[in-house]
Amino acid sequence: MRADAIVLGAGIVGVCVALHLQKRGRSVVLMDRREPGFETSFGNAGLIQREGVFPYGFPHDFGALFRYALNNTTDAHYHLSALPRLAPFLWKYWLHSRPQKHAAIARQYAPLIERCVVEHKALATEAGCMDLIRERGWIKLLRTRKELDARLAEAEAWRREFGVNFAALDARGVAEKEPFLDHSLLGGIHWTDPASVIDPQALTAAYVALFESLGGRTLTGDARTLDASGRDWTVHTAEGTVSAGEAVVALGSWSDLITVKLGYAIPLAVKRGYHMHYAPKGNAVLNHTVLDAERGYLLAPMRRGVRLTTGAEFAHRDAPKTPVQLARAEPVARTLFPLGERVDSEPWMGTRPCTPDMMPIIGPAPRHAGLWFAFGHAHHGLTLGPVTGRLVAEMMTGADTVVDPRPYRADRF
Repeated sequence: MRADAIVLGAGIVGVCVALHLQKRGRSVVLMDRREPGFETSFGNAGLIQREGVFPYGFPHDFGALFRYALNNTTDAHYHLSALPRLAPFLWKYWLHSRPQKHAAIARQYAPLIERCVVEHKALATEAGCMDLIRERGWIKLLRTRKELDARLAEAEAWRREFGVNFAALDARGVAEKEPFLDHSLLGGIHWTDPASVIDPQALTAAYVALFESLGGRTLTGDARTLDASGRDWTVHTAEGTVSAGEAVVALGSWSDLITVKLGYAIPLAVKRGYHMHYAPKGNAVLNHTVLDAERGYLLAPMRRGVRLTTGAEFAHRDAPKTPVQLARAEPVARTLFPLGERVDSEPWMGTRPCTPDMMPIIGPAPRHAGLWFAFGHAHHGLTLGPVTGRLVAEMMTGADTVVDPRPYRADRF
């Protein structure tokens, strides 16, 4: 089978790359070992984070570092056995998270984030799935005056520099927007620009359906079979060998299966995360996604129920599940919102692909003609899927790019 391009990985990023290439007249094969959207793209918080100009950094607050070292918080957990392997990455991550460096990274990262909602809406409108997207923003809840004042000052600085919009909420304001939340909350920040998705996997599936309606093909196969054959790239699928002049690695946390094989030493680590769905008690309704910022968990209204998501777990990618953060967060979440019974039979776990400078890797492979990278989006895979897909497709077709791709190049390490 012949195609112009092979896209390896059918998460939200790979799907959007394939879709944008197909829209630009390229014949594309999208390949994954599983059904599209059933790995990390299945279990995120469902946010399209227009306000997320500062990628999630490593804390420099020594109080927070001490709490994390005790390994008993809801927002972070680590496997002791994984630390020797993760230590070099964590050290670089900490260095890049220093305030001055983090601010410089944000200025390079912001152009991608600025396009996130508009690019999603463009694809969702074309795919006929705007009913999955809610333009209500989300709310960061604060419990103490110190944190509320600090986060409001931060939000105001972001508004001045990056044009993100928010509304400051006091206790009454929170109660008006979310009457079923704990009334002892001090206040919060309503980020008004972001959108939320009530079923991330269904959104991915709708984008795949659009891709296929334009002539794209979705096949099952093993990305590890990718090989250079003359001037082509080949890969084995359930329907035979596919060859193409170009290939895109969009495998998220599994991208190293290709990059290491081809001799690239790209610093890629994973943050694992968990979710569980709950039925609300009685007539309780959650109108917005809410982050209990000082307790380290998030509640999101989804089709399946109220989704409780956890922070970061530092562990080997393929280690067995250890959903201790869910166990810690659930009792606290029940005091915040009236959660009923669990809907899922077991906790879901996913892995976020992370780079030490917190920015994705987008662009051509430095030493292989016709090979492209699109991975490392960490917490913002859903947020940045469509704009990444557009950017990669524009580079591959020689078009003017929607943003400057140079900050995200693979050879920056």
